[in-house]
Amino acid sequence: MPRKRIERNVERARNLRDKLSLPETLLWRLLKGSPDGIHLRSQHSIGDYVLDFYCAKAKIAFEIDGIAHGMGDRSERDMARDAWLRGQGIEVVRIPASEVLKSPEDVAESIVRYCKR
Repeated sequence: MPRKRIERNVERARNLRDKLSLPETLLWRLLKGSPDGIHLRSQHSIGDYVLDFYCAKAKIAFEIDGIAHGMGDRSERDMARDAWLRGQGIEVVRIPASEVLKSPEDVAESIVRYCKR
């Protein structure tokens, strides 16, 4: 991947960290600081994509899907993205934003448990 493209994607990830959605913010408050020894990154850049949360040790991406993920061509784009990530050896777990809003603590605990398995 060309260097300029990588730099642009890293900058995009930095910008997204400053503009987390409410569900992402609620989760990040619980996940930062390596809970139970699990280190997660927020808005992690990889290839052409920025992952909502990423556990490098377990090679798992956690995507928080709001209502927009069911609109237009978003489902097809998500499937293509997930396929590319799987090709890189990264598992993708999609979590509805509504579940995070209901109980961010339960979702955060589930993410940590999933990474530890």
